[in-house]
Amino acid sequence: MSRTLRGAIALVGAAALSLGAVATSGAAQPDEAKQDVKIGLLLPESKTTRYEKFDRPYIEQKIKELAPDAQIDYYNAAESATTQQQQVNTALAKGNKVLILDAVDAKSIQSSVQKAHDAGVKVVAYDRLAQGPVDSYVSYDNRKVGELQGQALLDALGDKADTGQIVMHNGSPTDPNAAEFKAGAHSVLDGKVKIGKEYDTPNWDPNNANQQMSGAISALGKDNIVGVYSANDGLAAGISTALQSSGINVPLTGQDAQLDAIQRILLGTQTITIMKPYKPEADIAATMAVDFAEGKELPASLTPTTVTSGSGEKVPANLLTPIVVDKNNIGDTVVKDGLYTVAEICTPTYAAACKEAGLQ
Repeated sequence: MSRTLRGAIALVGAAALSLGAVATSGAAQPDEAKQDVKIGLLLPESKTTRYEKFDRPYIEQKIKELAPDAQIDYYNAAESATTQQQQVNTALAKGNKVLILDAVDAKSIQSSVQKAHDAGVKVVAYDRLAQGPVDSYVSYDNRKVGELQGQALLDALGDKADTGQIVMHNGSPTDPNAAEFKAGAHSVLDGKVKIGKEYDTPNWDPNNANQQMSGAISALGKDNIVGVYSANDGLAAGISTALQSSGINVPLTGQDAQLDAIQRILLGTQTITIMKPYKPEADIAATMAVDFAEGKELPASLTPTTVTSGSGEKVPANLLTPIVVDKNNIGDTVVKDGLYTVAEICTPTYAAACKEAGLQ
């Protein structure tokens, strides 16, 4: 064998070894990416039962289904925007690669979103659209929620819409969703009812709503109030207590399909709630987060639309469709969807009302 041929064989062998090393390294990368799935889940509060009962477990379950070795760091801000900003700092320090963020205050969290972006960390806005360079967003069509609430209130009022005044409780001014609920409700109600009193309710606090409703009753007179718009079920709980204390029973809206709201609907002290099935929303957020953590681009099917945040960013989004729940469709909505069992709803206090509604 000539020296030239031996040299050529050696070069080919070296090249093959080099290509083998590259191929081995390339094959390991997906596994390494999966092992490096580190996601921070930041929820705003726990007074609203949905976050601990539904959102957190559903999101964590889906993440683990998609990435069994994922590291999930959970944070609850307990209604404090300052705490949530500190929690973002903690998540970044822990090496979280993606944040699923449900903002306490969509505006004040902007600097934290920017900090995450500058660090190369993706932000999935969950349920509320935070300001700043958010990478994707999943929620329900919030203006549609307000429209459905407003129409349900009008339908319940019937001829009484012209005979008195309604009171509106719109939710927290720091929550961009509250502004959309409010706008949707006004688009239906304006010109068709007289709004005697209207409130924003800081932190979605039921106690504040109770005090506001009591003040409205004193100012307007109990006989002049024909209906109440409540942006969610937490507020409705405080409002309902104030109404009952004054001997008032008028149409009352809500949102989130909380268990106590379903039971109030059965008793007739609340008219409707808006069901936003938590699992689809949670599953989409988790899928977005895992895709980002694994370095993937989100498919168009996951972000079929675009929304504009309060700071002007165009954000790829997925907006789901809300559902009205009233006394006649409890079984076909919250029970069928698995939010609650009939046994959970129909405790002895509500047994007669459940029977009347066909749940027992």
